[in-house]
Amino acid sequence: MAQDVIISKNLQAELSDAIGRISPDRLFVLTDTTTLSLCWPVVQDFACLREARMITIGATDEAKTLESLADVWTALGEGGATRHSMLINLGGGMITDLGGFAASTFKRGIAFVNVPTTLLAMVDASVGGKTGINFRGLKNEIGVFNEAETVVLDTHFLRTLDSHNILSGYAEMLKHGLISNRQHWTELLRFDISAICSQIGTVGGPDCVEDQPDRSEHYTSLAHLVAESVAVKERIVAEDPHEQGIRKALNLGHTIGHAFESLALVNNRPILHGYAVAWGMVCELYLSVKLMGFPKDAFYKTVGFIGDNYGRMPLDCRDYDRLFELMTHDKKNVAGRMNFTLLADIGDIRINQQVTKDDIFEALDYLREG
Repeated sequence: MAQDVIISKNLQAELSDAIGRISPDRLFVLTDTTTLSLCWPVVQDFACLREARMITIGATDEAKTLESLADVWTALGEGGATRHSMLINLGGGMITDLGGFAASTFKRGIAFVNVPTTLLAMVDASVGGKTGINFRGLKNEIGVFNEAETVVLDTHFLRTLDSHNILSGYAEMLKHGLISNRQHWTELLRFDISAICSQIGTVGGPDCVEDQPDRSEHYTSLAHLVAESVAVKERIVAEDPHEQGIRKALNLGHTIGHAFESLALVNNRPILHGYAVAWGMVCELYLSVKLMGFPKDAFYKTVGFIGDNYGRMPLDCRDYDRLFELMTHDKKNVAGRMNFTLLADIGDIRINQQVTKDDIFEALDYLREG
């Protein structure tokens, strides 16, 4: 059965319906320290959550660990959770990934609902059934495929985000445009993301929204693009739920991007997932031009958009060998062969492409030197 993904019009009613369909004996809500203060106040007075028990873990991807996972399991156990209980994951991609994995494994699986509160989680992490944690310095190394009972996307939460997190999610949307069609890709490049980001600045949260100029029109347009982006992912996941084939299209920018993230974590200088993916897309589109004949006009327009909005990855050529070693751990690799997702054109996806070390280093050179 396909995952139930709802573009919200009435969050309280939709969340109540999602809980009612399961009728859990106990209800738990998982947040991190950030969403506890910024997002829980939005829903805490909902009648359907009146009896919910709260579980809160640390924020950011640094908390996406075995230790945090054990804390969630412990809280579920101490709260009397049974196989008939439910976990609501209220937060960004780290919460939906870790919370989904915790629910999928506690007592061999309890029901869970995702209420993503970041743009990245709405268009990527919360939809499609991938759950997991980071392990031994590697992104999403441990996890399972298991879809939430329901995903409720309420774009009003986007007003709690800072500009960096808006851009982080938008990188995944840009990827969806590249793997779908030229019209959607063009819409994404033309959307004035700076109209939202420049007014938010770098410190988000409900307290600062009241003092900002009204951006309702921009948020309405962004919500439309979010719905399109989610539809792209849903179509691909429905065709290939366990990533045996075409779902690998969703990994565009991720083979190199995940290596960037892992290196940043090792160096104790974490970067947002979407920024890593944006920089990874620059490299993998460079490889697409060189190896697949991807159109140079589309390449330069995309790379220009990324450069204007995401800046440049702080990269040293002395990092190349470590990055290459990290790429060898990518889950798409088979029998020691590194598999990339590349494009011959917008929407013309070529999965399982082997790329030489020299070509990868050339792409890293392009990213570093501009």
